[in-house]
Amino acid sequence: MVAAGFGAAWAIPRYQLINPYYELILMYVGINIMLTVSLNLVNGYMGEFAVGHAGFMAVGAYVSSILTMRVIPWDQAGMWFPLALIGGGLGAGIVALLVAIPSFRTRGDYLALVTLALNMIVKSVIENIDAIGGPRGFLVMLRLTNLPWVYVWVVATLWIIRNFIYSNAGRGVLAIREDEVAAELVGVRTREIKIQAFILSAFFAGVAGGLYAHLLQFVHPRNFDIIKSTEILIMVYLGGIGSMMGSILGASIFTVLLEALRFLGVWRMALAPLLLVLLMVLRPTGIMGLKEWRALIPVDERWRLGRLRAQKEGAAGAARH
Repeated sequence: MVAAGFGAAWAIPRYQLINPYYELILMYVGINIMLTVSLNLVNGYMGEFAVGHAGFMAVGAYVSSILTMRVIPWDQAGMWFPLALIGGGLGAGIVALLVAIPSFRTRGDYLALVTLALNMIVKSVIENIDAIGGPRGFLVMLRLTNLPWVYVWVVATLWIIRNFIYSNAGRGVLAIREDEVAAELVGVRTREIKIQAFILSAFFAGVAGGLYAHLLQFVHPRNFDIIKSTEILIMVYLGGIGSMMGSILGASIFTVLLEALRFLGVWRMALAPLLLVLLMVLRPTGIMGLKEWRALIPVDERWRLGRLRAQKEGAAGAARH
């Protein structure tokens, strides 16, 4: 199925199977899926509340753009583009590490305050560095992002985060969400696992930022303000916390909905905060909150869940008799 998807992603731009505008929307959907899944790792699976994901996206966008425009020779930029994206992700991961070390010494809502401040700090720092355009923005001459690359990175994001969630560290993440004190009592190294999950989340946000920059061919500090972070939050809570399939649905629905309402002009941006309020009131867990599509669950985990279900049904049957 993955190979068939890549074949379609390669054939669409090569043979112009669909309108270029729809192809552009597909790439935006893919980038938003990466942002949503990565933030869901922290907000949904770990139960923390980070609100400055656009800050990590900005770091990845600018770092990868600097690499392709000023470090890598122009005639080799296409070949080294994946490494530039990884460089952007690593830059975002380093920033996340610097934020995580002091943030996870405390509990509660401090992470929300710290990440909100980080988003503002990153935007302000970028605006005051004239070497990368400052408030004028940074021009990326090369359009290196295409549908196959977006598809490859979306699949890589889903695969790596899924494997992390169902690893021992991932089970620790889920334990932290349920009860952090109890998780510590049974030997879970909560602070270390929190830092790991936070850095992994920031890394893929940075890669998504690099793809975004080389799709627009222009990045500006305003592209990564608190409104952008709010949009990512909405996609997470629309699709559902603690669900990768929910993140895919939330990113797809929100991206297409914003494009469909483009005729409203700036008024369509009022939809984002209104939708977030309605979600919190009417369906706090989102469309697929704490549920997962079977195909995204590893085979051995499915077998384990099947055995547990059979044992519960057997115990319930024995109790009735």
